[in-house]
Amino acid sequence: MEPITLARPYARAAFELASEQRALGEWAQRLAFAAQVAGDAQTASLFGDPRIAPGQLASLFLPEGEPADSMFARFIGALAENHRLHALPEIAALFEQLKRDAERVLKVRVTSAVPIDAIEAAQLRDALKRRFDREIELEQSLDPSMLGGAVIDAGEMVIDGSVRGRLARLGTALAQ
Repeated sequence: MEPITLARPYARAAFELASEQRALGEWAQRLAFAAQVAGDAQTASLFGDPRIAPGQLASLFLPEGEPADSMFARFIGALAENHRLHALPEIAALFEQLKRDAERVLKVRVTSAVPIDAIEAAQLRDALKRRFDREIELEQSLDPSMLGGAVIDAGEMVIDGSVRGRLARLGTALAQ
């Protein structure tokens, strides 16, 4: 079974629990911590080790100071009992997506050849906010091989305004 398929019901359950507690931000932080622990090679080597009880393993995934009887600790315990702790990175990512959807925030990745200054970023954020009718969380990355322009990845929509993309479209048009 695909990790994302396995993670989906757990992410939805975590989201519902966090929503009931009105603690989406806190749960997102805790899940990010637990996902980071799950991604550690030493921790991953403990998955499926019969010498370690599920409760002991679960305790590794709790942030410092997290009460053992908290709703989050019980959620992690259920993952441990069902041998699903390895799915925590996907669970955390899906939870974050559900959280952004609930808060009407769209994460947009902008890849450009050169850094985008604060004014351009603000203009882009405003334009995307009008287009998608959501708050925009902008993530920027650089790719000097693009030559110029930018690629805007808004999840289900990608706008390729890069010089490389325009040249590729021109080449395709000329070949036809």
